[in-house]
Amino acid sequence: MKKLVFNRARQWASLPVFDKETRAEIQRLIDIPDGNELTDRFYRQLEFGTGGLRGVLGAGTNRMNVYTVRIATSGLARYLLSLYKEFGVTVCIAFDSRHNSEVFARETARVFAAHGIKSYLFNGLRPVPELSFCVRYKRAAAGVCITASHNPPEYNGYKVFFGDGGQVLPPHDLNIINEVNSITDISGIPVMPFDDALKSGLIEHIGHEIDEAYLNEIMGQSVRPINDINGKIAIVYTPLHGTGYRLIPEVLKRKGFAAEDIYVVEEQATPDGNFPTVRVPNPEERETLQIALRYAAETDADIVLATDPDCDRIGVAVKKGLNAEHVALNGNQVGALLTDYILAGLSEAGILQKDRASVVKTIVTTGLIREICDDYSVQCIELLTGFKYIGQWIKNNPGRDFVFGAEESYGYLRGDYARDKDAVLAASLICEMASYYKSRGSSLYERLQQIYKKYGYYYEALVSVTMKGQEGNKKITAIMELLRQEPQRLSGGLKIQEIKDYKSGISGLPRSNVLSFIFDDGSKVVVRPSGTEPKIKYYFMVKGNSEAVAEKRNEELQEAFLNITSDRITK
Repeated sequence: MKKLVFNRARQWASLPVFDKETRAEIQRLIDIPDGNELTDRFYRQLEFGTGGLRGVLGAGTNRMNVYTVRIATSGLARYLLSLYKEFGVTVCIAFDSRHNSEVFARETARVFAAHGIKSYLFNGLRPVPELSFCVRYKRAAAGVCITASHNPPEYNGYKVFFGDGGQVLPPHDLNIINEVNSITDISGIPVMPFDDALKSGLIEHIGHEIDEAYLNEIMGQSVRPINDINGKIAIVYTPLHGTGYRLIPEVLKRKGFAAEDIYVVEEQATPDGNFPTVRVPNPEERETLQIALRYAAETDADIVLATDPDCDRIGVAVKKGLNAEHVALNGNQVGALLTDYILAGLSEAGILQKDRASVVKTIVTTGLIREICDDYSVQCIELLTGFKYIGQWIKNNPGRDFVFGAEESYGYLRGDYARDKDAVLAASLICEMASYYKSRGSSLYERLQQIYKKYGYYYEALVSVTMKGQEGNKKITAIMELLRQEPQRLSGGLKIQEIKDYKSGISGLPRSNVLSFIFDDGSKVVVRPSGTEPKIKYYFMVKGNSEAVAEKRNEELQEAFLNITSDRITK
């Protein structure tokens, strides 16, 4: 391994294909005696996974930089040409507010141009779901969005979509990976000068037309109208320095909410790849909402919204009662509220086609959604973790009426205009829902309590354990093997009723490195390595007859799972 690392590093420090700054940076690392940083940068090629690339910014084969972007784009271009060359290949490219996002987007377009592929390149920051929509709108063969979602500032990524607007799936994902892995000589990758590609028409800037078409689709997903009677709510919104800064306030105004009632958090309204006001730009974490919650207290806002940098996830906080503090809702709670609201609204309007309607969720998303669907005699589909599978289901089931899709990680979609979770759409529906309940003398918090009273109290918790680098990968592998070999030690006081190992394929779902433990009381624990971050994730899901009972059982399961895995991997 040491020899391989130094051989790769010497190439990056000497070959003229790499720019002067890159060569100097790597040479400095070669000259450091311990070489730990050098090893981490070169012990592997940054893996082009099933969704694309994601990694720390910097020089090296295991980093995000213009050279790893060139390799990924060249591999993708080769594969697209092998499928569609005779039809003419076009792609759509978007980017978020992260460091080097625009640089990587332009580099992607330059490589595509050198392969004879035309790129529709957004003229500024845009949300990931708009890129998904754009691929469908432009009838493109694929799309690329430069983003690392809600990761810390040192990360960036390269997210790939296919012609249906969904993230790439088998067999295309593995075929693209094989093309990328076959590239061994980076100096042989053709790159066209940007201005030349622009003049020749191989790069075309897009923007306003797509925005308008996209927002029109979102407006069409409304369940109930907003008017002077039920539209009076105060909204605090923060884009967390990301791409939602313009479109979400715009769509809320178009919905009918008064501009003076929409308070955008000024400190977080400007796109900034440093994300200076938060530890991480992740709306799932309550501490990320602190500035927005201060705004809410000052304005007596009814609702607080926060979106991540690429604007596909949305965090929500609501008032617990009159003159009460704001409480953050988790992704499961928001998903259940939206399912209940949409099905009720469609049913009242007489347009819910029960024999065709479907709600789709993932295996780690609350079972409360299924109970709500059963109450309306609507089909509830359960898929593997990842919104790409929801997008695939929409594509593969044209005879069904896709009503709503949800995943616990704050991702939602209504309608088939896009094939990825959409925080712009979610913001629109959540505010519509809040205004409706307020017009009836209620609130989102009160409606949630009514749902719990009717169906039982669901208490879910996600614990993510970060394990970086080569050693981290080994520990995550060890944990999954331990859970497969010794599940009986994890009972937490109850017997395991069933174990589902999705690695062997279950219920016709794709094989995946995921384990699900179902206990006699109906409690459920799902464990999986993250597909986009150096983490292992534990999902604890409990239903009880009260919050206290459900919370206590959830804590017992957390202790059982986390303690044994922690003990074993540290020995």
